[in-house]
This record gives sequence, C-alpha cells and structure tokens, in this order.
Amino acid sequence: MTRYLSQLLGAVEPTFSLGLRELEQAAGSPSTDIRLTTELLQRTRAKIAELGLDPKDTTGPELYEALQERMKADEVRVREALGIASSASARDVLVRVQQSTVQQGDSAACFGLKASVAKRLLKSKPPKMAMKRLGYRSFDSMLKHEPVAQIYAAAFIAESASWHRQFRDQYAALGPSDFESRKINIVFPQAARWQKLAVDFVDRKRHNILSFKELGVIVILPMPLEAPVDGLAVTSLLLVLEEINRTRSYSSYLKLQQVQPDFGKILQKVAASEPYTAAQLAGQPVPWTMVQRYYARNPQAYHPEVFEPHVQPEDLAWQPGEDVLAKLEPTLTFWQGTEWLALLHEGKPVSCNALDVALNYCNKLPFAQRVAHFVRGGLWHELMLRYLDQGNLEAAVHRQLSNDLSGPALVREPELALEGRGSQT
Repeated sequence: MTRYLSQLLGAVEPTFSLGLRELEQAAGSPSTDIRLTTELLQRTRAKIAELGLDPKDTTGPELYEALQERMKADEVRVREALGIASSASARDVLVRVQQSTVQQGDSAACFGLKASVAKRLLKSKPPKMAMKRLGYRSFDSMLKHEPVAQIYAAAFIAESASWHRQFRDQYAALGPSDFESRKINIVFPQAARWQKLAVDFVDRKRHNILSFKELGVIVILPMPLEAPVDGLAVTSLLLVLEEINRTRSYSSYLKLQQVQPDFGKILQKVAASEPYTAAQLAGQPVPWTMVQRYYARNPQAYHPEVFEPHVQPEDLAWQPGEDVLAKLEPTLTFWQGTEWLALLHEGKPVSCNALDVALNYCNKLPFAQRVAHFVRGGLWHELMLRYLDQGNLEAAVHRQLSNDLSGPALVREPELALEGRGSQT
C-alpha cells in the first residue's frame, strides 16, 4: 500500500516510506496510509463507473480519454452557466470568468498591502522596463492610467531578477500598519498594450494567471488573439479559485505574524515563497497551507489562544473549486471529491483531479504528456491531514505551532520580489 502511494506521489524513496513509518508510530499505528489507499482505490473505481467504464479492467489511456470527453461536455455546461456564447473569443471567456470570480473574491477577505504604500514602493523603484513595454514615457503617467495591481503584473513580466530583489528589499521596512483587511481583487487588463505585453509571456510560460498575495490581487492576463478557447472557461475558473484559496492562506499567515518584531523581513520572504511552520510531519516542515486546510476541515480544532485576536475562524477558510463548480450546475458534482483520486498506470498517475483534467484538455495534451501536478498535491495534503486528525499528532503540531509564533517564521528562500505565482492554461 505504501508503495502504491509512493508511486502516485512520485515520492523519493526510501525517505517517503521511512517518514510514513515514523508517522504511524507517532500516531499509534492507525494504518492511515493503508486506509487512505483503500479508500482511494474504491472512490476511483466509483468515478470510473460513473464514466460508464468497467472499473475492473479500465486501462490508464481509457480512463484518460473518458475524463477528457467528460471535461469537453462540462466545458459546455460551465459556459452555459456563466452565460458564455459558444462562439465567444478568448477575451470574452476571460471577461466572464473574471466577473464570476469577483463574486468569490468579494466573499473572501484578505490582509493586503495598502494601495498608497504599494504606490510609494513603486515610485521609489520604478519598473522602467514595464513602462517601456506598456508604452509610457513616465512613471507618473503609468501610475495615472494603470491600477497598482496591473503595474505589479507588468513588472513581474518585464523586469529583471535584480530589479525584483531590490524591490523586495523595501518590504523589510514595512509593518502591519501598512496593511489593511479588504476583499480579494481580481483584475483582467484588456487594453491593446496589454495584449502585446502578455502574448510573449503567455506563449513562453504557458500560463496566464498571476497572483500577488501581499497585495491580495489576482491578475488574469489576456490570451493571444489566435489562442484556442476550448476548455478555457473551466480551466481559468478553477485556476483563479485555486489562487483565491492560496491568497487567503497567505493572508491569514501574515495576519498571524503581526506579533513578530521582524514582520517586514517575514513579509519580504513570504511575498516570494510559500511560508512554513516549525511543526513537522514525516520529518518535513508543515507548510502553512496545510495548517489552513486542516482548520478549514476541522473548525472544532481551532485554538483561540493561538490565533486570536488577529486570526479568526473565518480567516482559515478553504473552498475547493469543485464545490464552486457544483453550485454552477448540478451535473458538475461529478468533480467533487476528485482532488486526490487517480489510477496508477505503469508507475505513474492518471489524474482524476478536475484541475489536472482541465489542464490536459485545454492544452490538448496526449496521454504520454499528461499532467498530474494537482492530484499529487491533493493526495499529499490528504495523507498529512489524516495523520493530523490523530489526537496525539494534532496536539504535537499545536504545541510546535505555538512555539513557532513566539520564534522566527520559516519560509522557503525567495526567487522573486513579486510572488506572481503562475497558473498554466
């Protein structure tokens, strides 16, 4: 069973198996890995049956093809639910996705950098290459015509790594008072100058969604005019919803770090990197997103003495994109619960995760080039969350988390000042 999980996850051995053994012993040997694998096999077979296939002898390529056909039909359903015409251009599709996800952002508060502070930072270190690429002769002119979020996106695309490092250095001097609680902002620049700026980036990087979590902003870049639109609605929708969740997670982390004397230095790193806690599972530091998802799933485990007054239970929310799809159209409930489901084929997963399937469909990837990034992340989180559900491990992580808040925060080493996590389409 452990080997099956290891192959699905693409884990490094023997590190993975040894780590699981330690977790099992620490949790009192509840056989969590075996139970999860058994449930994964059962639920994957059930989804295969829903697709009209025989769970006993369906091959990886057969499942992949059936999932692609299902996503093709569901793209039509999502378009109908969002009011997108079958003849819509890529721009029309993204406009409706942006409009629909704004409602999701409006219901999700974040802890974002004040616009006045962001402008001050940009004035101190003007993104000259971005100005040039967007056709502005002065920074004041660009600031007058472009929202701060779009300037951040333009700088992310156009500026050098050196500029990003120097821009990031300014964050070290910031404090909690430079932030405010507000709604997540989702923008979609549509001017012709943005089409020109984004086209090379989107074609080269294969993604068009950037998130700047310190701002609480998600930017949808325009697609090339000739870009295919089949699959674009459901893929873009799921990607933006994923970024909304992650933005909320980073926001709750920063809110919690208000008590730290070196808040600015923490921000400097978190703006570019995933934050980690001092808590460990299987010998690895626990990422804050896992903490967020644990308390979202188990609100009864919330500890006021750890989180309050800065972080409230609602700050620790996490809404799966599949649940949003299900609210759009009843037949889209098929994708609920598929986040960590997959079939193993020749040692590699065939993902049932809605976002993986959408990316495969949107990019028209053949079976041999299929992606399984999101299912692997979902399965790892599910495995670790189930171990956290064991009382003694939850208590141990709670103690470590409490100690973490009284000591230095952990983050991965940053690479860019503007985080701008990209999502492939």
